[in-house]
Amino acid sequence: MRFITTFLALSFLGATAAHAEMKLTSNDLVAAKPMAEAQVFNGFGCSGKNISPQLQWSGAPAGTKSFAIMAYDPDAPTGSGWWHWTVFNLPADATEVANGASGSGKLPAGAIEGRTDFGASGYGGACPPEGHGPHRYQFTVYALSLDKLPLDSQAPGAMVGFFVRANALDQATVEVTYER
Repeated sequence: MRFITTFLALSFLGATAAHAEMKLTSNDLVAAKPMAEAQVFNGFGCSGKNISPQLQWSGAPAGTKSFAIMAYDPDAPTGSGWWHWTVFNLPADATEVANGASGSGKLPAGAIEGRTDFGASGYGGACPPEGHGPHRYQFTVYALSLDKLPLDSQAPGAMVGFFVRANALDQATVEVTYER
């Protein structure tokens, strides 16, 4: 009996160590807290700085061949949410994107930014309708089983989301809020 107990305990510990859980952190976003004006859109009645946030991740599973980042507002009154940022084809050795990386040439080589629901490629910050209450903004990094998605910078968020979710090995999210 003692052998079985020891075996089960070691099996459990080994399984836990073998599956590292992905984590996503940010110097610019604090989970469950309001988004800073630096990350708010500049347009559509909003006057933020529209600077993409710094994001850093760890714990990607074995077999990860690339990463994707998606920023999404599920509370937008569209019936389908609002895509604020998609970045894909980030290389497997990437672990961070810098503050202000969108549109600045600071993204890792080979990364592509898809089209947001604002109609352009690159980061589009928070800008919920005035008086609509707090919206949630979900920044998610995905570990993918493909080197590259078969998409370009004109791919809309829903299309990027389809390919990302179909090839995701793991993911981690930081969710923040914003209202005006």
